[in-house]
Amino acid sequence: MIGNPIVLAFGSYFLAAASPGPSNMAIMGTAMRDGRIPALILACGVMTGSLCWAVLAATGISTLLAAYAEALVLIKVLGGLYLLYLAMRAGTSALQPIPDFTGVGAARTPPRYLPLYRQGVLMHIGNPKAIMSWMSIMSLGLQADAPSGTLPAIIGGCAVLGVLIFGGYAVLFSTARMIAFYARLGRWLQGLFSALFAVAGMKLLLSPD
Repeated sequence: MIGNPIVLAFGSYFLAAASPGPSNMAIMGTAMRDGRIPALILACGVMTGSLCWAVLAATGISTLLAAYAEALVLIKVLGGLYLLYLAMRAGTSALQPIPDFTGVGAARTPPRYLPLYRQGVLMHIGNPKAIMSWMSIMSLGLQADAPSGTLPAIIGGCAVLGVLIFGGYAVLFSTARMIAFYARLGRWLQGLFSALFAVAGMKLLLSPD
């Protein structure tokens, strides 16, 4: 049956995308701090990075990367350093007063969308685990007797799931209740994000494979 491997691929992607990780934490923090639109822009960047790895996995370039360990090591080091940079940024924010975002029309500097989008792309591109996940997803869906339409169905369906998952985080955590929660505990949350980014970055840098 065509549906079974595709369903398996969708299930694997859903678990990988919805589980807590640096990208989801960044979307949550941005949604609570800056609002819905900036969080959605960041989510678009994350989806772009994810689809880049999807295309690489689908075209077989991922096999070439897996064969040359130096390439994956370089990606891992750059990704780890970028997560440490995000940890430093979050730590700096934790040391600064959190403005009151609960008032209607509260004055604050609007975030720049291009850096947010770029951040989302780099977080996913710099994570070699993303391409490993896509390789697993493709191996589930692309079996020897798979019809020609299986590959577009997997990528297209996972893209829709990604939009729903990452966009859902952006919408959920940009509600008035969550923004009020951030206004009360923003410095602690930024400190938590800093610690989690630092742990993720160090784990990426120090992992043997």
